[in-house]
Amino acid sequence: MNKNYTPPNQGMFGQIFDTILVLVLVYSSLMLPLLFKAAAKAEDAAAAAATAVKATWESLGQNAVQQAQWIKLGYDPDKAASLINSRFDYTIDPVMLIITIVVVGGYFWFMLKVSDKEYREVIREKFDNK
Repeated sequence: MNKNYTPPNQGMFGQIFDTILVLVLVYSSLMLPLLFKAAAKAEDAAAAAATAVKATWESLGQNAVQQAQWIKLGYDPDKAASLINSRFDYTIDPVMLIITIVVVGGYFWFMLKVSDKEYREVIREKFDNK
């Protein structure tokens, strides 16, 4: 007996729901770290603006070529100062790292279990009648 396997059919509503859910999860995972740090950066920017003096290209450490490029982009020293003086923060928060590992590992484990169950179901349907 060679029975053709027909996988379960997902309806249009299920596909749309899955797509929206994945997009929301991806967007949320990318936005949450930014939202947590946004308040701290806003406070730092306000403090820096309060104590800022008139910026010059020399005080920003920009040579003549860099100055010309900033000007081509439409920046004067005051506008460019916030971009030049803001540095990326490469510190790793151990708690957030552990949470990320747990979430990714949990998702991987879940996908393995679901895939294993579906795989065994397909094998059972295909070969149990022989």
